[in-house]
Amino acid sequence: MSTRLNIAVRGLFATPVAALEVPDAEILNTQLAAAILARREETPSVQASNAGGWHSDHKILEWGGPGVAHIVELAKGMAAQLTADRQGQRIRPAWKVQAWANVNTAGHANVCHYHAGSFWSGTYYVADGGCATDHTLGGEFEMLDPRGPGPGMYAPALKFAGEDGASVGGAEIIRPKPGLLFLFPSWLMHQVRPYWGEATRISIAFNLSL
Repeated sequence: MSTRLNIAVRGLFATPVAALEVPDAEILNTQLAAAILARREETPSVQASNAGGWHSDHKILEWGGPGVAHIVELAKGMAAQLTADRQGQRIRPAWKVQAWANVNTAGHANVCHYHAGSFWSGTYYVADGGCATDHTLGGEFEMLDPRGPGPGMYAPALKFAGEDGASVGGAEIIRPKPGLLFLFPSWLMHQVRPYWGEATRISIAFNLSL
């Protein structure tokens, strides 16, 4: 004889990641690519999490043109929908924005890191270098399980199940695609796998802090 159990479930400490495909991205990306590549010719790279490649200064809102401002406003709008108090009521902080551009070619990557002092972080892809259609090129954005290796110790067969398997003590990936904008909590450890294509990958990254 079975007993029906009324189980209450809450997603405590869940890790939200939100994605948006920006409308009319093709025209926007042409303008953004021109501004970013011109800036790359004029200024040296900043050394941050980038392993090779070019990392711009944090003044892209000043030199990137209206396209960058548009992307940042979209990101702030996403953050406004994702941010709430403990009662689930939306709050609208006056976000402080820090943004920059990344340009990667063959062999370039970003080492594992997080964004201290921020609430939300995100990336917008201007050019993917062919990664969206050719998965052998790498360049994926990789997010590490914030629970660490603990869960995998209890289910070792699932630990390295890959992107189509269980998310247990491993990682999840986002494949670059032009026009894709996504947000994640700034404390989430992440990295960018090496890109092995012959083209150029261009992205805009940003932090939203209080």
